[in-house]
Amino acid sequence: MADKITICSGCRAAGGPALGQGLADRLRGMVGAEVATTDCMIVCSTPVSVSFRAPGKAAYLFSGVDPETQAGELATFAGLYAAAPDGMVDDVRTCGDLRFRLVGRIPA
Repeated sequence: MADKITICSGCRAAGGPALGQGLADRLRGMVGAEVATTDCMIVCSTPVSVSFRAPGKAAYLFSGVDPETQAGELATFAGLYAAAPDGMVDDVRTCGDLRFRLVGRIPA
């Protein structure tokens, strides 16, 4: 099964539906992962939230992602994640400010 990137599009006050869908559309053209949106990831205080997960791999949750400026950083992380057989990405400096948006990593 492929890596899956899920983007929250539920925070209406922050323009979430349009931002979440726009980010999903941009990433679909940049990464080889399955990209989807969901209505709510319950991190409403800091939209937009993005998760990365795959069977047998660590899962990641980012929040406070700016869809306008961080799509490239998410694509960079998607490449690092895809290259990590267990999903453990240890050096995210190439992801710019995205590394400061990490809420948590859940081991496989």
